[in-house]
Amino acid sequence: MHYIGIDISKAKLDCCWLRDAEKNKFKTKVFKNNAADSKALDIWLTSLTKADPSEITVLMEATGIYHENLAHYLFERGYQICVVNPARTKEFASSLGNTHKTDAKDSQILALYCHRMHPELWQPERPEIIELKALLARLESLETDLNRETNRLEKAEFNCSSERVIGSLNLMIEQLKAEKRRLEDDIDNHIGRYPQLRKDRQLMESIPGVGPIVSRLMLSLLHSRSFRTAGQVAAFLGLVPRIQQSGQWKGRSRLSKQGPANVRAKLYMAAVVCLRYNPDIQVQYQRLMENGKSKMQALGAGVNASLKLTHLSALSPK
Repeated sequence: MHYIGIDISKAKLDCCWLRDAEKNKFKTKVFKNNAADSKALDIWLTSLTKADPSEITVLMEATGIYHENLAHYLFERGYQICVVNPARTKEFASSLGNTHKTDAKDSQILALYCHRMHPELWQPERPEIIELKALLARLESLETDLNRETNRLEKAEFNCSSERVIGSLNLMIEQLKAEKRRLEDDIDNHIGRYPQLRKDRQLMESIPGVGPIVSRLMLSLLHSRSFRTAGQVAAFLGLVPRIQQSGQWKGRSRLSKQGPANVRAKLYMAAVVCLRYNPDIQVQYQRLMENGKSKMQALGAGVNASLKLTHLSALSPK
C-alpha cells in the first residue's frame, strides 16, 4: 500500500507520497485545487507509484468544503480515501516534535499519519443526504438572518426610528418567514420521498421531546457517517464528559464540546423539553441532582441519554 498526504487549501493542493517510511523519504508536488488539476494529480500518483489506485491510500483533512470535490473524484477513480479531523493530525504532529508549519510539511505529516495510524476509510454520502444537508444549511442561514432582522426591528422600535426603516424591516421579516416556511416544506417533502429517511424520522419523533427540528437535523447527521453505537454519536457531538483527575486532585467534569455547536444547541433545547415530558429523562435528571451534580451536568447527561433512547445504532447507515 502507498500512502499519500494532501494538504488542502482553497487555491492549491500540496501532495506528498511517502516513498520510504523507514528512511522518511518523501516526494512532493503542488497542484491547483480545481477539476483540471485533480486529473493531473491522478496521473501523477499512478505514474509515480506504478500502482493501481486501489493500492493507494490518500489522506486529507476535513477542510470545510474545499476537500469534497477532490475526495469524490479520487474515490470514483478507485483510491482508498481517508478524511480525518484536523485536531487529530495536529496532535500527531506535536507527538513527533514538529516545530514547523508549512503546507509542504503538513502534507508530509498527513502521509506519516496515514501510514502509522491507518484511519477509517471514507465513504461518500448518498445523494439524498447531500441534498438534505444543503437544504438544512440554507434553513439555518435563513433563521440567522431572520433573528438579526428581528433584533434590528426591536432596536428601531425602541429608538423610535423612522417609519421607512421600520417598514423595510417588517417587509424583510415577512419575506424571510415566508421563505423559511417554503424551505421547511421542501425539507419535509424531501424526507418523505425516501422510505428509510421517513421511517427513521417517525421512529425519532415517537420519543417524547423529539420534534421536527431535531429529527431533521439528526437524520442528516446519522446518515452522513458510519456510527456503530449511540456512544460514538455522543462523542462526535461533544456530549461526553471530560474527566479531570490527577493523583488526589479531582476537578469538575464538563462536556467535551468538540463537535458541531449548532447541533448541540438544538439538542440542548430538546433536552429541556424532555425534562417536562419524558419520564426516563426526568428520573435520570432527579437522580443526578440528588447525587450532587449541577443542573447543567444533569441536563448534559439528559442530552446524552436522549441520543441513546433513539436507538441510533439501528438508525445509522450500514
